[in-house]
Amino acid sequence: MLYAVIMAGGSGTRFWPESRAGRPKQFLRMSGPRTMIQATFDRLGDLVPADRVLVATTTRLAEQIADQLPKVSPQAILVEPCKRDTAPCIGLAAMQISRSDPDATMAVMPSDHVIAPEGVFQNAIRFGAKLVEAAPRRLVTFGIRPTYPAEGFGYIERAEPLESDVGGPSDDLPAAYRVKRFREKPTADVARQYVSAGQFYWNSGIFLWKARTILDALAEQQPEMVVHLERIADAAGTPGFDEVLTREFTAIEPISIDYAVMEHAREVVVIEAPFDWDDVGSWRALERIRQVDADGNVVDAARHLGLNTSGSIVRSTNRDQLVVTVGVKDLIVIVTPDATLVAEKNDEESIRGVTRLLEDRAWDEYL
Repeated sequence: MLYAVIMAGGSGTRFWPESRAGRPKQFLRMSGPRTMIQATFDRLGDLVPADRVLVATTTRLAEQIADQLPKVSPQAILVEPCKRDTAPCIGLAAMQISRSDPDATMAVMPSDHVIAPEGVFQNAIRFGAKLVEAAPRRLVTFGIRPTYPAEGFGYIERAEPLESDVGGPSDDLPAAYRVKRFREKPTADVARQYVSAGQFYWNSGIFLWKARTILDALAEQQPEMVVHLERIADAAGTPGFDEVLTREFTAIEPISIDYAVMEHAREVVVIEAPFDWDDVGSWRALERIRQVDADGNVVDAARHLGLNTSGSIVRSTNRDQLVVTVGVKDLIVIVTPDATLVAEKNDEESIRGVTRLLEDRAWDEYL
């Protein structure tokens, strides 16, 4: 059977001041009335029923996730006592799934991406699951055809096309390739070379594999990690579980699934994503996922008055507050009840530094 694992432990510092430590990016509403984590759950539709959806998150966010996703069982919310990156998170989920369903297939995905249309996404996941069923040792990922030389994404270099072992000649299936190698986030010059070459994809962070297969891969590449995960799994349902979870999970060295497994795996396939995808990595993503007005502005505020305002992003969470911009060009203006951000649109990377400065000044109430 197919299970879904939603990873929801991120912080989203580029979305300050709306994103905070206790309410990170995945709880924001970016492209519709539902929050990003709710949209991720909704996107699964009837592909994966709620009783086969797991959500991996942190202690601080678990209660909010339970409120946001009431159809997900409390036992399916995997609470990590500390951040240890994606490999331990995925390993813990795979261990829980495989112990109840040894032949299970997992679809792993972040909670904070915008993907459409839902039907195309679901069909792509079905195709990936069939590729896994046809070759159970296979690891499948989705690549996004790059639209510009991004420096902030990892890349996947494809090799020869996969001779599809599922579907018939008349089926409209996505393109799939064997993976030559994974590439780290490149410099600007290297990113341009990747885009020009035409055989590189952005790494979407969406994966499909057998739960048992990814555990075997982790055991081969990260044996110490698996020892800790097994101790956690063995303690499940016992009075001392919380103590074991904290002790063993904290002892794991942080590492991403790309570094831990994907870069070393021998049977990896990349599917060229047939759906629209945006990782919503910063406030400028609103220019891609929301309507831009005639002056090049994106306005997400109940009351905004703009005079000589162009190329700007204006957003307010206070529905009773008027936001006025005069003589503004290429700015980001984000208004919340207790903090307001005004930043140059083309220097948004500096927003990440705001949280560090707030920490230095011990202004924790704004973090």
